[in-house]
Amino acid sequence: MENKIIFKEDSFKRIENKEPETVKKYNHSVWKDIKRELLSNKVALISLILLGIIIIAVLLAPLSPYDPYKIDVTQKLQGISSKHWFGTDDYGRDYFTRALYGGRVSLLVGFCSMLMTVAIGTTIGVFSGYIGGKFDMLLMRFTDIFLALPSMLLMVVMNALLQPGLTTLIVVLSLFSWASVARITRAETMSIKERDYVSAVKNLGAGSVRIAIKHIVPNILGPVIVAASLGVANAILMESSLSFLGLGVQIPIASWGSMLQGAQSHILDTPRLAIFPGLLILITVLSFNLLGDVLRTALEPKIVE
Repeated sequence: MENKIIFKEDSFKRIENKEPETVKKYNHSVWKDIKRELLSNKVALISLILLGIIIIAVLLAPLSPYDPYKIDVTQKLQGISSKHWFGTDDYGRDYFTRALYGGRVSLLVGFCSMLMTVAIGTTIGVFSGYIGGKFDMLLMRFTDIFLALPSMLLMVVMNALLQPGLTTLIVVLSLFSWASVARITRAETMSIKERDYVSAVKNLGAGSVRIAIKHIVPNILGPVIVAASLGVANAILMESSLSFLGLGVQIPIASWGSMLQGAQSHILDTPRLAIFPGLLILITVLSFNLLGDVLRTALEPKIVE
């Protein structure tokens, strides 16, 4: 017995009248995510505004009418006034101008140290995670050694042995800060290298260096950017600590840490000499940390419904 398929006339009409399915496009914007996170976190938004004001102010420091290094004993320890917004220090120098120039040095150390740290950590982490095997094991044991070292103590020792200065400070800070970035980038690389598009590029004959630079590094920028923002805060804090101990930026160059060191002898009778640079360090470091938290939340993968 043959099975016959009987089509009714209305079946064809239903097919003809059926509307084609549309594919919904999801327009994802990282900047919108960052804006949404900032608007939902008022403390982070205020901190970011304050950070922007500080950065603009220190960049415009040369516009100040005062010389940050000129000594005038007749103006020694003047109080806060319309002429001297932060007063003067024990050498008669305008303290507000000193704070602006000190901010230039502290931020320079923070950003330069962060760039070196990210460059070293990303290079080691990407190639360790991509190549794998014994090469990965060797590099990770080397990284673990740096993570286990008492970095602050070694920074003090190295700054004492080497000639203290701005360049030495940046190099030392970078040398003991890259390990955590290497760990992060290695983990991201090991995940991304198993993706289909990486396998496809590899089958097309692309070399390991090209794959790492062109296809892996651009896709791990999210965690790297977060680590970079936190790295700036850490570098500024470490610079302030070393300069406070006399092992960072040297006299007469001002930094927020060296200003704190100079305020020690007047901490009781003139506390503002310690309060102003201390507040600038607090606001800057806190702002970079909050910015890192916002970026981490905004850049993390999201499930699209």
